[in-house]
Amino acid sequence: MGGDLAPVQIVEGAALAVRDLDVEVVMVGLPDAVLPLLERHTELRFVPATQVVGMEEHPANAIRAKSDSSMSVCARLVKDGEVDAWVSAGNSGAALAASLFILGRIRGVDRPALGSMVPTANGFTYLLDVGANVDCKAQFLVQFAQMGAAYAQGLLGLENPRIALLSNGEEPGKGDHLVREVYPRLERSGLNFVGNVEAKEMLAGAADVVVADGFLGNVAIKMAEATAEYIFRTLREEIPKSMVGKLGGLLIRPRVRAMRSRLDWREYGGAPLLGVDGVAVVAHGRSDALAIRNAIRVAKQSVDAGLVARIREAVT
Repeated sequence: MGGDLAPVQIVEGAALAVRDLDVEVVMVGLPDAVLPLLERHTELRFVPATQVVGMEEHPANAIRAKSDSSMSVCARLVKDGEVDAWVSAGNSGAALAASLFILGRIRGVDRPALGSMVPTANGFTYLLDVGANVDCKAQFLVQFAQMGAAYAQGLLGLENPRIALLSNGEEPGKGDHLVREVYPRLERSGLNFVGNVEAKEMLAGAADVVVADGFLGNVAIKMAEATAEYIFRTLREEIPKSMVGKLGGLLIRPRVRAMRSRLDWREYGGAPLLGVDGVAVVAHGRSDALAIRNAIRVAKQSVDAGLVARIREAVT
């Protein structure tokens, strides 16, 4: 029921996932809204909910007041072992609240974190936190680094991932008070800590995992998404303005499409909530069917990699 294009695109994305990913998907939502859409998607199961958390609602209050919201039902299905993971494109704060209240935190984790894949010059960097925790303490960022390393090992296949801090300079003394406090802790953490990175080094692939508080991480990821969209929108507008541009556009179209796919946030699906005691994936509020399909892929990969167990081991 969550997301700008729900429930139609959510259902279509779930059907794509069943077709492509060898998964079983259970749709949770209001019967009147969802059941008519499932008439031509009999491969999808359905579990009803009687309430929905709106995007404008206070996350924690809404989850407390709406025990039969679609989010709460999803989290309970995971808690009860009836499904392996849950995915939502709705109110991200409410998804976090539902996961915390119903699934609980992994022991040793003070604050769960959201991570996101960032395309780089030589692959990808995993950036966290991208919005779950605006105000952070030093130990939170150390835990983010531990959880990010576990994610990179389990889902990205990196045996000894390079961990960095997002800062306004590479030198150890750069950054705000929080970054300067975290730096020596990560040096002593036993992780493969490579120091501070600026945004340009992150995009150049200087680290496999980049750690930031949720405010800075959210600004960074949204700026990266907006920049990519701006570039491609400008190309679409400018290239057809001359005959030479049109001819050149035909020649470069295949490579532009490949580049757009690489930079398209929909290809990365969603972000697992690292640190909750179960697999919960938060998808973008603008998710269409492709993005939902890929968010379900991320959930499946997280389950197959034993992500929760890896994080439990990393933080103890």
